[in-house]
Formats: sequence, C-alpha cells, structure tokens
Amino acid sequence: MDHTALSLIELGAVFFGLGALGRLAGRLGLSPIPLYLLGGLAFGEGGLIPLTDIGGFTHLAGEIGVVLLLLLLGLEYSAAELFTGLKRSWAGGLADIVLNAAPGAAVALLLGWGPVGALVMAGVTYVSSSGIIAKVLGDLGRLGNRETPVVLSILVFEDLAMALYLPILTAVLGGISFLGGLRAVGISLAVITVVLVIALRFGGHVSSIVDSEDREVFLLKVLGAALLVAGVASALQVSAAVGAFLLGIAISGSTAENATNMLEPLRDLFAAVFFVVFGLNTDPAAIPPVLAWAVALAAVTTLTKVATGWWAARRQGVGRLGRARAGAALVARGEFSIVIAGLAVTAGAVDGELAALATAYVLLMAILGPVAARVIEPVARTLRRKSPRVEPATSDA
Repeated sequence: MDHTALSLIELGAVFFGLGALGRLAGRLGLSPIPLYLLGGLAFGEGGLIPLTDIGGFTHLAGEIGVVLLLLLLGLEYSAAELFTGLKRSWAGGLADIVLNAAPGAAVALLLGWGPVGALVMAGVTYVSSSGIIAKVLGDLGRLGNRETPVVLSILVFEDLAMALYLPILTAVLGGISFLGGLRAVGISLAVITVVLVIALRFGGHVSSIVDSEDREVFLLKVLGAALLVAGVASALQVSAAVGAFLLGIAISGSTAENATNMLEPLRDLFAAVFFVVFGLNTDPAAIPPVLAWAVALAAVTTLTKVATGWWAARRQGVGRLGRARAGAALVARGEFSIVIAGLAVTAGAVDGELAALATAYVLLMAILGPVAARVIEPVARTLRRKSPRVEPATSDA
C-alpha cells in the first residue's frame, strides 16, 4: 500500500480510537489519560498492532501537546496570583516536596537506577495533575469550598517548583558538566525572573501583542508565540514546557480567557496524542516486572498526598472534613508525571524499566485520584459519626 495512504489510515484510526476512549472515560467518570496510555501500549512496540508509519508526526504532535498543556496551565494564573499563592502555600508546598518526592527517589535507588533515575522518579511521584484535579473539583461542585484555595495554592507551588525542576532535569539528562549545569540553571532562573517581572509590569502589553478581534489571526498569533517561545526556551536549555508556561502567565485578562477557550480543543487533541506517544514508546512486557513497585508507590504516595492536603488545610483553619477533601483532591498524577518520564526516556539517560514504572504508576494514580476525591467525603462522614468530635460550625463549608 502507498506510504501516504497507510499513514492516513493509521492516523485516522488513532484519532477515532482516542475519541472512543475519551467517550468511554466520560461514561466511567474517569480521566481519559489512563485509557490513552493503554491505547499507546496496545499499538506500540510489543503491542497488539504496532503502528510504524506515523512516528514522525506523532512525535512532533506530542511535543506540541506538552507545549499547549503548559501554556493553558499558565493562562489560568496571573503573576500576582502566583506570588500570592506562593506566600500562602510555601509551608505546605515544602512538605509536599519532602513527602511525595522521597518515595519515588527511594524506589529508583533501590532498583539501581542511580541519581539520575532518582531525580526523574522524584518528579514523577511529586507533582499532582492540575488538569485532573481541576476537572474533579468542578464535577463535584467543590470549587467554592473552604479547602479549595488550599488545594489550588499547593498546585501553584508545584507549578513554580516545576519551573525550576525541569531546567535542572534537562541539564542532567543532557549529560552537561557540573559547571555547565550551573550555567543552565542560572540561565533558566534569569529567564524565569525576567518573564515574571514582565508579566507583573507589562502583562497588558504582552496581551495586546497577541490579541486580535479576528479569531483566525488571534489563534495563529497565540499558537505561533507559544511555539516560538517554547523553541527559544528549549534552545536556552530552560525547557520548552516551562517557556510555554511562562508565556501563559504573561498573557492576562480577557486575552487569556479568549486564548483558553480557543486553544482548549487543540490542547485536548495534541495532549491525547502525547499520552499515546508515551504509551507507544513503552513495551507492555516491561510493566509486569515493575507492577508491584508501582502499586507500592501508589499506596505510599496516596497517603503522603492526603497527609499534605490535611496538614496544609489545617494550617488555614479548615475543619476535618475539609482537610480530608483537600488531601484526597491532591492524589491524582497525570500529565506532568508523564512529561517528566518522557523527557528522561527521550534523552536515553535512564533505564528502560523507568518508563514502564512511570506508565503503570500514572495509570493507577489517574484512576485512584478521582475515585479518592469522590469517596473521601462519605467515608469521612461515616468515621466522624462513629467517633464524634466537636468542630466549628463553618469547618465543612
């Protein structure tokens, strides 16, 4: 068969399959991420029907998916909100790092993957999925709850931590020398600082540059700016994802809202391809040997995330039920964890089993997170009835 015809058939099958998986996930009340990963596993090397003619397109589409994921995440915040969130959540954010990065690093060292593998797995188990969490909170009607600002503040802290972590990880994966690594980190910090200052003082000018009343022109300008900034950031070893995130922060007001509404369908499309690509690059046969480790990590980091949310909410005066909801909301892992593992696999600097472990772990956590958020309230209420304690009347609001 003609190469172009075969590529179109394979690509059409992938997109149609993604749509079917997304619909199934919606009916099950789950994030589609686990199903996208499973789809990639089924059609990658060692899968049921390996796809061989669309590798070039899917790789680039996956990269664009990462850029759009981080761009739209940045559009959700202004620079002022980031600083406010940092002030509010720094203690909980530090506890989050200690409690949730340590298990991943420890498992990597136990499996003999060395310091680089430990750095990668620390990031995989540390960062929660903002996308899954935001959707779950909206679906459950908890956006106005007292504990929700605590959850969002911790997510903001994680986003800022990723803005520092990803450049360091990129430098380490690239095998850069110690001095080269310091230089890369220094450049990334300088770029982040400059962009945040621009966002704070000149955000309106940045918005006016990309804004347009013509939808087509607006889409081309925003998407072009995102890819351009991501490319320049990658060339400076800052990470394309961080570059897109910082651009999103610099765009504010109605421009940011319009950009979000216009880019969401593109983000969903390319992000889905990204998750499939990660699955395509993971050999399903490599998962069973690390499945027990993935289950253990899932159990431990579920408890540590719940502890993080509980403690952070308690510091803000939230009652016991609200603390439990805050902790359960933070459980889900997803897009960022796969981005981190994907960077490591692409660089070829880690053991091949790491991708399998990360895939199995994210599959478990992307399912467990929404389930935990839904069941924690009835479970907590049942436990409270069995062991009543006096609380302020507004603590569960």
